[in-house]
Parts: sequence; C-alpha cells; structure tokens
Amino acid sequence: MSILIWVFLTVGCQKYAKDYEQFSQNEKIIIRFSHVVGEDTPKGQAARKFAQLMKERSKGKVEVQVFANGSLYRDGEEWEALQRNDVQIIAPAMSKLIQKIPELQVFDLPFYYENLEQIHQLADGKVGKMVFESAKKNKVLPLAIWDNGFKQFTNRDHSLHTPKDFTNLKFRIMPSPILEDQFSLLGAKAEARNFNDVYQALKNKEVDGQENTISNIYTKRFFDVQDYLILSNHGYLGYLVMMNKDFFNTLSPEIQKMIQTTMNEVTIWERKKAQEIEQNQLKQMRECQCIKIETLTREEKDEFKKLYQPLYQKVKRDLGKVMDETEIIVNQKK
Repeated sequence: MSILIWVFLTVGCQKYAKDYEQFSQNEKIIIRFSHVVGEDTPKGQAARKFAQLMKERSKGKVEVQVFANGSLYRDGEEWEALQRNDVQIIAPAMSKLIQKIPELQVFDLPFYYENLEQIHQLADGKVGKMVFESAKKNKVLPLAIWDNGFKQFTNRDHSLHTPKDFTNLKFRIMPSPILEDQFSLLGAKAEARNFNDVYQALKNKEVDGQENTISNIYTKRFFDVQDYLILSNHGYLGYLVMMNKDFFNTLSPEIQKMIQTTMNEVTIWERKKAQEIEQNQLKQMRECQCIKIETLTREEKDEFKKLYQPLYQKVKRDLGKVMDETEIIVNQKK
C-alpha cells in the first residue's frame, strides 16, 4: 500500500531554519498532539502509537504528549492553536477544513464511494497530493490522512431507509457545505455543532439524529440517546494530520525524517486498526441490543445516489481537475 510520501522527498535538499540549534544534545523536544475524540478510537490509538514510537526511536529525546477528548482544545479551537504553535500536531476531521482546503470536498460526497480502497487510492494518489499542496498554503505541514471509516445514520424517531424518511428531522453535522447540502436535499435540517456537545444535544432532543462512524457512536455512547442505527456507509470520515510548519523547521533534519517516517508507518497501522475497531464495536452493540440496527439495501442506496447527482455535478464544476481524478478512481472498476 502506497502512503503519502511526496511531502517527504525534499527532506535532504530543502533549506532548514537554524533554530534547531537552540536544542542542546540532551534537551527533550516536546510535541503536543491535540484531538477531540476518545482514546479508544482509531485516531486516539494512532496518536498514542505515534507517541510511543517517537519516544523509542529518539531514545526519549522527543516526547509527544497526546491530549484526547478535547481536553486541551475543542472543535473549532484546534486550528488557531496550531497556527499559534500552542499545539504542534492536530488531526481534525477533513469536513471541518473545507473552507481552508476546498479540495477536501470530494471526501465528503454522500453515497459516492463503494469501499475504503477507493478512498485510499485518492488519499495516496494525485488527489491527496493536491490536498497537501493546498494545505501548505495555510502555513501548515500535512503529514498524513487517517481513517475513521464510513459514517452511519442514527436517530431517535424511526428507521431511515428512503430519502422521505429524513423529511423535517434535524441532524447534527460537522461544519461542511457538502454536508449541509446532503441533508437539505433530503428535506432535513442540518445544524453544525462541536463533537463533544453532540451527546448532550441528542439527550436534550435539541437534534433528532446525527451521522458518525461506529467507533464514535460507540465510544461516545450515542446508543444511549438514540433508538435507530442505520448502517448506510454513506460518507467517509477521515482526518488530516498536520503539524505547525514553523515548529517543524526548528527541528534537525534527523528528527524531521524520524517524524515523517514514523507517521507513514503509523498511517498503515491506523488504517488496519480502524477496520478492526469498527468490527469489534459493531459486534458489541449488536450483542448488547442497546440500539436497533438496520442495514440499507443496494436498491435503497441507489435511490439516495440518484438524488445526489446534482450535488456531484456541483462539486465537479467547483473543483474541476480534483473531481476528474476522483471520477477515474470511482469508475475504474465499474
């Protein structure tokens, strides 16, 4: 499996800031890694894996401090914290970055992708490269794209098997114009809320439902405040792992290469782990019978896909080449 490596090819020839000389040979380098999901999610486990490997490989010189569950910065705060170098690494959901990196819209398209293999081809190929180049314009260093998997629908009122079933329901979404259009075309209402506020909003019936991956539904116990889980695999949820570029340039070439190499290795590990976690946690929810679980049929998915054709065309007009490359991958095996 190829992993995003083009960012790293210039390590040996680019000019580095001399600031790394401020670190003495025995001085510890602290890297703060902030994220908003649970420690047992794919992102949470991958962040800890990265920290562990960096400590081992640097022989303790590099300490990656991981702050989970929004304990350091919440949704909407992480980007600014990274820009200020208050944290050095963040890994927000790509949906939340579309205003800054428009190319990420292709990853948000609903009922568009058949499997994660297509997503990985995008991330590791030309589309991923265009995303990384766009991200760099924001003075950050993109390091990797991590999986959480495909999103599923939950709600408290009734099953969701057709577009009409969504009429007048209110769903929590991440701040994304594509996700707003996704629910608008269904005749539903969409409301952007911070991830760590979702459980309370569902409990208080401020929203009727939400969309998320199995790991987020399970670790945040959304099944306690929702009655229906619809296995739809309708949209991808991935994370763009980024580092403060100025901080990265203060590090020695040796540490820079260690970060990049380790991140590539952890990305491969994380993708496999994400699928394992999803299977195990879905099994546990089935066994506990704490929420009614149903699955969309192929015919039902096709009905949604037909509805979203105007949205696909709109993104194609907006993104041009990015969408052209995406279509090649999505259509190549049909």
